[in-house]
Amino acid sequence: MKRWLKWAAVGVSGLLVALIGYGALIEPRLILDVDREHAVLPRLGEQWAGTEVALISDLQIGMWFANRAMMERAVGAIVEEEPDIALLGGDFLYGEGDPPGPKVEKVMEILAPLVDSGIPTYAVLGNHDHVAGGAAEMTRALERAGIPVLRNRAVRLPGHADADPLHLVGIGPLRPGLDDVDAALDGVPDDAARIVLMHNPLTFLELPAGSAPLAVAGHTHCGQIALPFTEHVSWLSVTEQEKVVADDWAEEGYGAPGNHLFVTCGQGFSVVPVRINAPPQVVFFELRP
Repeated sequence: MKRWLKWAAVGVSGLLVALIGYGALIEPRLILDVDREHAVLPRLGEQWAGTEVALISDLQIGMWFANRAMMERAVGAIVEEEPDIALLGGDFLYGEGDPPGPKVEKVMEILAPLVDSGIPTYAVLGNHDHVAGGAAEMTRALERAGIPVLRNRAVRLPGHADADPLHLVGIGPLRPGLDDVDAALDGVPDDAARIVLMHNPLTFLELPAGSAPLAVAGHTHCGQIALPFTEHVSWLSVTEQEKVVADDWAEEGYGAPGNHLFVTCGQGFSVVPVRINAPPQVVFFELRP
């Protein structure tokens, strides 16, 4: 019996080491999930049909043992695809206490191919950009590169000047309490087609009915460590006190009627540099009237 227990312990230990090795060295550095989705937008003009929108989020530059090569690969996938619009979902930075300048420079190096491509790109900030003390510097760097940072405001997306406009609504980060849904939606006609970009998916619950036919968010890293073959069991679901959508499309009935939320896994890490069953992700949405 003792011998059996000994070998069982050895087996479990070996499995655990292999799992940690996979989560630290394989999945976050070699596996990129390129996800293609369709999104129906009420009142979207026919001229906008087939418009492609790319989404990445959560680079988390400043995290130890970061997966920068994967971030560059994700940006490269967008540049190669040549979508009509690219969206950046915040948390460019990570950590606190260190000067944010070098981190901001690394973010802009990673994003340089996207900037050079000329693809219209828009961003919101996340909670870690503020925790890292680099929100203002990150905003300035992005906007100098031609990437508007939307904090509770909306813009008309370029293209199809002869069609009814398509708006992008950007909402500030829920933490540290910088989200203002009313201000973000102000000036967007009630009957206008729109996409809503936010960092924390919990902001989605604040959106009025019919105001967000396509809302996209990051923040969760899809739980970062998720049990295989289980849709909602992850490290995040165990530790998060609030009910939060961790990945993919929110279930019908989550949020106000007429609103639909997609949460991306993002790219980087929080707390530990491990991803298991939650690989880095680039999402492409094809818009349909």
